[in-house]
Amino acid sequence: MWLYLVAVLAGLFLLRRWHRERQTVPGLSEKYVLITGCDSGFGNLLARQLEARGLRVLAACLTETGAARLRAAASPRLQTVLLDVTSSRSIAAATAWVRECVGDRGLWGLVNNAGIAIPTAPNEWLTKDDFVKVLDVNLVGLIEVTLSLLPLVRQARGRVVNVASVMGRLSFFGGGYCISKFGVEAFSDSLRIEMRDFGVKVSVIEPGYFKTLISNAENLESNYLSIWEKLPEETRESYGENYLKESLVMVRKMQKRCSSNLTLVTDCMEHALTSRFPRTRYSAGWDAKLLYLPLSYLPSALTDVVCTWSYPKPAQKASGRDAA
Repeated sequence: MWLYLVAVLAGLFLLRRWHRERQTVPGLSEKYVLITGCDSGFGNLLARQLEARGLRVLAACLTETGAARLRAAASPRLQTVLLDVTSSRSIAAATAWVRECVGDRGLWGLVNNAGIAIPTAPNEWLTKDDFVKVLDVNLVGLIEVTLSLLPLVRQARGRVVNVASVMGRLSFFGGGYCISKFGVEAFSDSLRIEMRDFGVKVSVIEPGYFKTLISNAENLESNYLSIWEKLPEETRESYGENYLKESLVMVRKMQKRCSSNLTLVTDCMEHALTSRFPRTRYSAGWDAKLLYLPLSYLPSALTDVVCTWSYPKPAQKASGRDAA
């Protein structure tokens, strides 16, 4: 009896959610959306996807080559601007340009998509500058872009969509990438609470492993090798050559497992921008839904076992007495 009641209630809940999420905001053809990181990957695909949907897209690219290629593939509804999210001057110039474009309408959507993945390696192999390089793009740049454009988003009672990662919940590898994505989650949560009374909705996209990450990290193996060569001899002896070889094998396996269906992510972004009732968080990819997110809720002891199951083993392990 109780089982049937729970099933009926769950069915009604899912039906209501399905109905709410199918409702779109009116007047999409008059709404402006700025997307960062549009040279390639998610940003590039989303810009073309939203332009085809009829929205007015302001695509921020790092290079003129990327901007020109994107303009050639779209209609005049899509405009481009050069933006380096690590440069305050570049952000200020882009903000002034956006203000001029949107006028009194305000900015309906801001999609913080720009990001990098390398340098990445075991934490002990890296320097402070290696961490800062990633954090400047993925976190500090995202924050500065958001703060600069937030008045225009408030004016439109619009949306902020931040691209985090499942690695923002569960840190599988060293370097600034996972740290930055944890930071994106925290910033988004506080921003969502603060903007609620202004009518601004904040969503977080949490993709699993996709080809766009690998396109940013296509030189990941050479990255590992160059970092390894700079390590002190003592550190290399502690880890051992076999650790390096197994790490490279793990990288190659990760590359093969990455999904090439980027629309799984861009569809989530589009929904967050166009639905009357966007979700707070979107998990994109079956690996995110069925593996990484469930793992993030397990006790740390169990998560550590799963995470280190196929992890490379260092040459010099702690003895039983040392480990205790």
